[in-house]
Amino acid sequence: MGKLLRLDKYLADMGVGSRSQLKEMIRKGRVAVNHEIVRSPEGKVDVDQDEVAVDGVAVGYVQKEYYMLHKPAGVISATEDPRHKTVIDLIESRQRKDLFPVGRLDLDTEGLLLITNDGDLAHRLLAPKKHVDKVYYVEVDTKIPEDTKERFAAGIQMEDKTVFRPAKLEQKTEKSGYLTIQEGKFHQVKRMFQAVGCQVTYLKRISMGPLSLDEGLPCGAYRKLTKQEIETLTQI
Repeated sequence: MGKLLRLDKYLADMGVGSRSQLKEMIRKGRVAVNHEIVRSPEGKVDVDQDEVAVDGVAVGYVQKEYYMLHKPAGVISATEDPRHKTVIDLIESRQRKDLFPVGRLDLDTEGLLLITNDGDLAHRLLAPKKHVDKVYYVEVDTKIPEDTKERFAAGIQMEDKTVFRPAKLEQKTEKSGYLTIQEGKFHQVKRMFQAVGCQVTYLKRISMGPLSLDEGLPCGAYRKLTKQEIETLTQI
């Protein structure tokens, strides 16, 4: 026997409707379990074995979802927002209603963002003690000072006493490079470059731990993680 859930909870998890809407749908006979109409929202459903349908359309149960999103600029890293489109809005094929972005990218930042409902995995990826590398491609408005690599490697303390842990800079051109950090503090990459006299003009996250942005994924597009990618992440 698999996991047992109340029928209304099962359908709510799959985003079919609100609890109140679902109770009304069930009482009106629109929901069937194993091809039999069920009129009790409290009835238990085996998520692994029972077949649930609403208005004759099957509703399968998915416990965990994992998506790689190539976040575009102008979309906010949140589950909901009154002014901006969110990264969750972009995941049109999602089945769960409880998805969230793992960490955040600024409104104008592009790149890799993991979308899931796996809270344990998110905690491991974001926990400072796990030292998970996050790699960003950065372009700035002026020549990067020659001592920047050493300053970043030693750690940066801002005027407001914020301390950024040691980070690794691999310069690509005099105004661009790849920065590897193990934190995710507010505006961290931008503030680190401000500390050495540079303004970030373009920022894109390339990887997070063992997960790298799929080069074939256009900006604004997403895909499900592969089984291998999920297994690699869960080993962190």
